[in-house]
Amino acid sequence: MKDTLTIGGHEFQSRFILGSGKYSLENMPGVIENSGAEIITLALRRANAGGQSNILDYLPKNITLLPNTSGARNAQEAIRIARLSRELGCGDFIKIEVIHDSKYLMPDNYETVKATETLSKEGFIVMPYISPDLITARALVHAGAAAVMPLAAPIGSNKGLVSREFIKMIVEEIELPVIVDAGIGSPSQACQAMELGVDAVMVNTAVATANDIAAMATAFKLAIRAGRTAYLAGLGRILNFTGEASSPLTGFLAD
Repeated sequence: MKDTLTIGGHEFQSRFILGSGKYSLENMPGVIENSGAEIITLALRRANAGGQSNILDYLPKNITLLPNTSGARNAQEAIRIARLSRELGCGDFIKIEVIHDSKYLMPDNYETVKATETLSKEGFIVMPYISPDLITARALVHAGAAAVMPLAAPIGSNKGLVSREFIKMIVEEIELPVIVDAGIGSPSQACQAMELGVDAVMVNTAVATANDIAAMATAFKLAIRAGRTAYLAGLGRILNFTGEASSPLTGFLAD
């Protein structure tokens, strides 16, 4: 059965979105190949056109770039970075990150909605990174977002699905693709996220800080695939404070 991820009218086979912010450029090709990812996030400052170390030179040609607005502190700064990324040839996809909280690095949902509304009208495929809030997710639908990207835990923390119940609300109520972003620290956590019914998982730190980053990229690829398969198959029920034999015992223990 065909099961593709569709964002802004574009279809993808992989549901693993890979961050590129913490790798050396030389490691990028191997990590991408092992991950099977078709979408790679890109901080604009690393796409240094005319510089000696341009990340674009290390990415496969068939990769879809997802530039982010990292460093933006408000909607206007995010909009300016998005427009610049398009002018540099990075395409129409854009991940909105608006963060002015320097301690916890939590996204500003209000400014994110404002930036999304403007950029979607300009033809961008907008994928906003947010704190997991259902009201904000609904506002982003009306603002023209192509997907919503709620965080699982504070960015870079590797703490896992801290916001699990809030993400479930968004999955159940929002028709746009839901992509868990930030905080996923292990392949098992990525699998759990996919079992909730999210459409994809974006990972950076958990792969970049592993002892063997290429092998870890493979592990995440397989875990995300397993979680998606489990969700489509339909997870079995959970029984509380009781048990149930896997095979009928009627008659066998009658005496």
